[in-house]
Amino acid sequence: MQENHLFEYAVIRVVPRVEREEFLNVGVILHCRDQHFLQSICTPDEQKIRNLCSSLDIEELKAYLQAFDKICKGGKEAGPIGELDRTSRFRWLTAMRSSIIQTSNVHTGLCRNAAGTLARLHKQLVL
Repeated sequence: MQENHLFEYAVIRVVPRVEREEFLNVGVILHCRDQHFLQSICTPDEQKIRNLCSSLDIEELKAYLQAFDKICKGGKEAGPIGELDRTSRFRWLTAMRSSIIQTSNVHTGLCRNAAGTLARLHKQLVL
């Protein structure tokens, strides 16, 4: 019988104008230490983003979101942060910041399959 494992997740948000505090959910990042899992899924809705801020460079935004994926995967390609352990990378990615890409507070739950839980949360919170 499979057992439940503790996981942590945060919603990845685009905040085009930080001073206005308006945002769009564009992805989810999930960490499950017991399953050696750290991954994000991002699907920015370009039309919604343009409606919120027409001057935002969508290609630059996509590059920033791809950096999330690289850091989740880890390794030298992700720079110094990519060399940290999974939990430290998750903490770094979900740290509070005042920038165009932010994350929600970290939430917890229990899962049997971290990848399936990430897909479900992405569908519920982003799509």
